[in-house]
Amino acid sequence: MHLEIVSPEQIILSEEVKSVNVPGINGEFQILDNHAPVVSVLQKGTIKLDSSVTLPKKSKDKFYEKDSKLNFDISGGVIELQDNKVVILID
Repeated sequence: MHLEIVSPEQIILSEEVKSVNVPGINGEFQILDNHAPVVSVLQKGTIKLDSSVTLPKKSKDKFYEKDSKLNFDISGGVIELQDNKVVILID
């Protein structure tokens, strides 16, 4: 599935991923390929990606590796998933 992480200033990531974990307002949840459509508010926490994702040079310094996952801390945002395209708008 395709993942985009977008801030007001830039597109942080636009890559194919196997899975993504996000901090939903009711707890962390995971999205896999062919997941049902989702729109949700995100709270402060960490977006976690499979470590096989190739990060673009401009975004490498924004992610850190922990427990075999690529992690990106956010203060909140919104996620939308439709037709295997995930868009995360962060604050």
